[in-house]
Amino acid sequence: MIVITTPTGRIGRRLLGTVLDAGAPVRVIVRDAARLPAEVRDRAEVVEGSHGDLDVVTKAFAGADTVFWLAPPDHRAASLDDVYSGFARPACEAFVREGVQRVVGVSALGRGVLPNAGHVTATLAMDDLIADTGVHYRALTLPTFMDNMLTQVESIKNQGVFFSPISGDRKMPTCAVRDIADAAAKLLLDPSWTGRGDVPLLGPEDLSQNDMARIMSEVLGRPVRYQWVSIDAFKASMLERGVSEAYTQGLADMAVAKNNGLDNAEPRTPQSTTPTTFRTWCEDVLKPAVLG
Repeated sequence: MIVITTPTGRIGRRLLGTVLDAGAPVRVIVRDAARLPAEVRDRAEVVEGSHGDLDVVTKAFAGADTVFWLAPPDHRAASLDDVYSGFARPACEAFVREGVQRVVGVSALGRGVLPNAGHVTATLAMDDLIADTGVHYRALTLPTFMDNMLTQVESIKNQGVFFSPISGDRKMPTCAVRDIADAAAKLLLDPSWTGRGDVPLLGPEDLSQNDMARIMSEVLGRPVRYQWVSIDAFKASMLERGVSEAYTQGLADMAVAKNNGLDNAEPRTPQSTTPTTFRTWCEDVLKPAVLG
């Protein structure tokens, strides 16, 4: 039995379809079962509730061999520990109690690179917490998602601009959500791996924000430019939207760390290179979102 958390999220939706199509028995944890397509409810066991709740994960992990773990964002959290390790502690207890063998988790690049990288540092602490339970653990260590650009679709569509506190010339890796889901599915369906390990996933090329603006302009057939914003302006924008101080500061610290080379420390290898280029992602995902 494979348990999948966040089955209605960007990664979870594709992952769930792939694992179901492979014929594996699947159980999902979802806050609202009505958000699942009817065909999924017909093919998978559904446990309703939060995977941060001990009773819910105890029920979901009973008889399960493998779990896909993703800590959901909590923009109102009082601390980053609440978002990551605090949220995962009930699941860690249930991993041991219910005899889960393997866990595949969504994590981040940057272990041992910089001392304070906000959300990245908190994510890596969560990895340690999970691994310390004794489960076999694979952390998908990820750079910035290409799909995060979808949060700026309206600005790109209406103003031809996107914003970030990252230097316009800093070249960094990115990866597409679909490649993350496919890598997770491969691990979930493989019962042979053991121990603890990181699985870095890097897109085929390092691009700067200015590079991305150029590619988006070419794909969309309209000018798109990149606008750098200061960390202070970035934080003010987040706080105005109701994001908590702790969550906002974590994003700011992460941006500073990435700007200082956090994601560039991992060497790209044939094994870590994912197939989707940013141009392909723009053609397949961004263009329909902007022009549709």
